[in-house]
Amino acid sequence: MSIQTPPRAFSIGDLRIGAASAPTQIEGGDVASNWRDFADRPGTIKDGTSPRWATGHWERWSEDTALLGELGLQIYRLGIDWARLEPRPGVFDEDALGHYRQEITAIRALGVEPLVTLHHFANPSWFEALGAWEEEGSVELWLRFVRFAVGSLADLVTQWCTVNEPNVYAGGGYVFGQFPPGRSGAWPALRRVMRHLAIAHCRAYQLIHDLQPGAQVGFAHHLRDFAPLNPRNPAHRALARANRYIFQDALSDAMLGGRFPTILGGQPREVTPGPHYDYLGINYYSRTAVSKLADGRFPEVPVSDLDWEIWPNGLVSVARDLHEKYPGPIWVTENGTCDTSDSFRARFLHDHLGAMVGSGLPFERYYHWCLVDNWEWAEGQTAPFGLVHLNWETHERTIKDSGRFLAGVIAARGVTQELYDTFVAGQTYQVR
Repeated sequence: MSIQTPPRAFSIGDLRIGAASAPTQIEGGDVASNWRDFADRPGTIKDGTSPRWATGHWERWSEDTALLGELGLQIYRLGIDWARLEPRPGVFDEDALGHYRQEITAIRALGVEPLVTLHHFANPSWFEALGAWEEEGSVELWLRFVRFAVGSLADLVTQWCTVNEPNVYAGGGYVFGQFPPGRSGAWPALRRVMRHLAIAHCRAYQLIHDLQPGAQVGFAHHLRDFAPLNPRNPAHRALARANRYIFQDALSDAMLGGRFPTILGGQPREVTPGPHYDYLGINYYSRTAVSKLADGRFPEVPVSDLDWEIWPNGLVSVARDLHEKYPGPIWVTENGTCDTSDSFRARFLHDHLGAMVGSGLPFERYYHWCLVDNWEWAEGQTAPFGLVHLNWETHERTIKDSGRFLAGVIAARGVTQELYDTFVAGQTYQVR
């Protein structure tokens, strides 16, 4: 199947465009978190780097905020670090809170609307030592933090993302060993972790609305377009459905509909079935070619520098399927590509935005991952996703051509022929 190429020029209508980030990946500093501790273990991070360095955003936040304005971004998804704000159980750091308040105030002063993520893969070290999300008491401990954070920022923030990619967090940490705690094949633990994260979202959804009735609350769900490697093979078709259900659909039902299937341990007493979302947050990057219960890729397709297939059609496919079951406004809370030389990112943006606006679906927002090249978890400093280049030695920021392209799209409210000719026409995807 080939990519359905959108028109060269098109309007984006009312679609609002911005960027997304995560505190562990940008802030730096010796924060006592599961990721700092994991990176300290030899062999866990591809290049041996650590979130202690990241992009230096904690000190250079005003420079990054100015970039939001220079690019004309309308929205920005940022996270607040639980490990930084609650360094010891029940003890909150007012200085760290003040820092976040200052940054969010500056973002709002530019006319940029903040969406704040409360859990983006990182736990305080003390929480990890207690067993993290495997343990029954994990939800109450996290809700204590949620109450503090929302209560402290409610005058500045009305839009919240409770949990980022619970399926990726659980799979990376308990099946594939690429995330802390670095366990492999721990399927019973995976089930407990996913269940507790789903309960955490549902309860946080209610808590935030109790604290802030007018808030918009959702979570960022990593969705993949699962397709049989051989569509004529009935086993491949069945496995594609099974992969999809295990990876994302069971969590969709629990976290959006409040209905917990057997695979997630059945209905918890503290969650009432019903809507637990105000928007559909979708993180989309690629599709999976299925021939077994594992990730796979089709041969001879466009790919990123991480060898992920570039498949814009899949963003529309996963959004349509989710929206049919759970109607609501669609916010693409992450979408981007690893492109070291910035040689195809403008085309990637063009093709994904074109697929969205041509779909007829209620896409309201697009948050590009990411603003500045950041520390990309187990990939370390080796996987640049940013609209802005980062010099890892000096931390100097330089806007890329893809950043200039997206700024032009926002200003023109669409892709003009001139923008296409200048930034997109000369770019082609690598095929492997």
